[in-house]
Amino acid sequence: MRIAIIGAGGVGGYFGGKLANGGADVVFVVRGATLEALRTRGLRVDSIKGDFVIEHPNATDDTASVGNVDAIFVTVKAWQIEEAARHIKPMIGENTMVIPLENGIDASDQLAAIVGRDQVLGGLCGIVSFIVAPGHIRHAGAEPFVMFGELDNRRSARVEQLRDECVRAGVQADIPSDIHHALWSKFVFIAAMSGIGAATRVPIGEWRSMPETRDLATCAIREIADLARARGVELGAEAVDRTLARFDALNAEATSSLQRDIIDGKPSELDAQLGAVVRLGRAAGVPTPVCAMLHTLLLPQEQNARKR
Repeated sequence: MRIAIIGAGGVGGYFGGKLANGGADVVFVVRGATLEALRTRGLRVDSIKGDFVIEHPNATDDTASVGNVDAIFVTVKAWQIEEAARHIKPMIGENTMVIPLENGIDASDQLAAIVGRDQVLGGLCGIVSFIVAPGHIRHAGAEPFVMFGELDNRRSARVEQLRDECVRAGVQADIPSDIHHALWSKFVFIAAMSGIGAATRVPIGEWRSMPETRDLATCAIREIADLARARGVELGAEAVDRTLARFDALNAEATSSLQRDIIDGKPSELDAQLGAVVRLGRAAGVPTPVCAMLHTLLLPQEQNARKR
C-alpha cells in the first residue's frame, strides 16, 4: 500500500516514521522548515519504545506529484483540516481512504464535506508526543495505537488491508466494532484532560490527585458522556470510572497538546474540543456548564494567540 502522512508533528511524525521504519511505502506531505529538515537531516524519533531515524524519508509539498495513494492519514491541527482536505485532492483515487487522527469529534464530517464521504473513515490515535524541532519528534508517554473504521461500521476489505499493513510495520492498529463509540470514548478523555490541564497549567499528576480538580474533571466527563448519548452513542454507566482510570494510568508529567499550545501562547484546538462540546450541547439541549466554563476561561488566551 502507498500511504501519505499529512503533517509530521507529534502524531504524523511518530506514526508516519514508525510505518516507514517498518518498511511501509510512506510519503510525508509537509512544508516549510519541516520539509527542509526531512530532506536535509531526515526524521528522528526519540521514543520510550525505542529511538529510530529515517535518514531519507520521502517528503514533498506537492501533492500533484505524488499521484493516487491507498490511504491518507491527516495529522494536522483541527483548524487546518479544511485546508488540508483541499490540498490532498490530487492524491485521492476511487478507493483511497482518508483517515483523520485529530483530537476533535467532527474531523470526519469536515473532510467528507470536501473530499466525499465515501473516501473518509473515522479515525483516532493514542500517544503523548511532541515536536522537539522540525523533523525531530519525542514520544514521551502512552502505548501508541491507531484505530479506524468505515463510518457505517462495515468491515470492509480496504480497512482490513490498512490494519494489516500497519501491524506489519509495527504500529498497533485496530478496527473497533463501532467507530463512533471509539471516537466519543477518546473525545471524552482528551477534551476533559485538555480543559483541566490548560486551566490549571500543571501536569496531570498534580491535578488528578487533588479532590477539587478531580471532581471538576468528573463533571466534565459526565457532561460529554451525556452529550454522546444525546447523539446516539452510549458510552455506558462506567464511562466516568473508565476515563478516570485512563487519567490515572498516564505518566504523572503528561500534558495534552492543547494544554501545551495554550501555555506556549500558540493557537490550539480549543474550538474543536471544548468549543465543540458547548456547540453540540446547545444544539442537543444538553447542559454542559463545566465544559462551558473551561472554554470561556481559555478563550481569551486562544484569541490572543491567534492575533499574534
